[in-house]
Amino acid sequence: MRRLLAALLLVVVTSPAFAVNPSEMLADPVLEERARAISEHLRCLVCQNQSIDDSDAELARDLRILVRERLSAGDSDAAATQYIVDRYGEYVLLNPVVAPHTLLLWVTAPLVLLIGGIVVFVGMRRRRVLPPPPAALSAEEAAALEKLDSR
Repeated sequence: MRRLLAALLLVVVTSPAFAVNPSEMLADPVLEERARAISEHLRCLVCQNQSIDDSDAELARDLRILVRERLSAGDSDAAATQYIVDRYGEYVLLNPVVAPHTLLLWVTAPLVLLIGGIVVFVGMRRRRVLPPPPAALSAEEAAALEKLDSR
C-alpha cells in the first residue's frame, strides 16, 4: 500500500513535467529554465485555465516551441512574452496586466465583496428585536378562555 501511495504521489508531483516533451527542451539548461518560467505564465488557449507548460494540447506545444525559438534567437523574457501576446492577445496571459483597459477586471471582485459586506452589515443592524414572550395567563384569563372554548 505504501508503494502504491508513493507511486501515486510521484505521478501527481511530476505530472506538470510530462507536458513538455524531451524533443522540445533546449540543450542549454539556463535557457530551458527561462522557457519553463515563461511557459508557466502563458495560458493554453485550448485548455484555457492551464498554462502551456502543463498542457498536452497541440497549440500549447506550438507555443512552447515558439517561446524556445524566441529565447534561442536572443530575446529577453519580456520580449519573448510580448511576442506571444502581440500574436494572441492579452488573453494568453494567465495573470492579466493592470492597465486602464483591464481596470474593471481588477476592481470588480473587491467591489462586489465590499458591497456584499455592507449589505450584510446593514442587514444585521436592521434586524428587528423580537418582543419578549407573552406572560402566562392569569386565573381570570384562563377561566374566560375556557368559557369561550366551551361554546
